[in-house]
Amino acid sequence: MARRDFIDDPDAPPANSVVPSVVAVVLDEQGRLLLIHKTDNDLWALPGGGHEIGESIADTVVREVKEETGYDVEVTDISGTYTNPRHVMAYDDGEVRQQFSICFRARLTGGSAMTSSESKAVKWVNPGDLEALPMHPSMRERIRHGLRDDGQVHIG
Repeated sequence: MARRDFIDDPDAPPANSVVPSVVAVVLDEQGRLLLIHKTDNDLWALPGGGHEIGESIADTVVREVKEETGYDVEVTDISGTYTNPRHVMAYDDGEVRQQFSICFRARLTGGSAMTSSESKAVKWVNPGDLEALPMHPSMRERIRHGLRDDGQVHIG
C-alpha cells in the first residue's frame, strides 16, 4: 500500500485514525545500524510497525523487526516518543493516520537478513553513511535520538 507523509503542511488531509506504532534502533557488534528499504514509500527506515491487540509494546518491536528484517532482537530501552498531530500519513485506501510512534533501542540476538512485503532490502549501515540514503526527516530524527547515549528520552 502506497503512503505519503505530510508534516506541517496546510494542505494535508485531516487524520481519521491513530495507530500506536514502534520503530527499533538496532546496532550490530561493529556499531552499524539496521535499516530497511521500505516498499510503501521507497525510503530507508528503521524497522517497525503497528501495535496489535494482545501484544505488549515490547512484543510489537520484536515481531516487527523479525517480520521486516529476519533478525531477532531484545528490547533494551526507549529513546523517544513521537506524537506530532501535524504529521500525518495518507494511505491509498483512504486512511490518514496521525503519527503515534515509540522508538526503542534493541539488542541483536540472532537471525539473518530476510526481506518481506514491507522491506525490499535489509542493510547494516555505518552511522556516518546515513546522509547518503533517501530517508524521511522524521526517521532521521528518530535515528539521531536513538543513537545518542546521554540517557535522555525524547518526548514529542
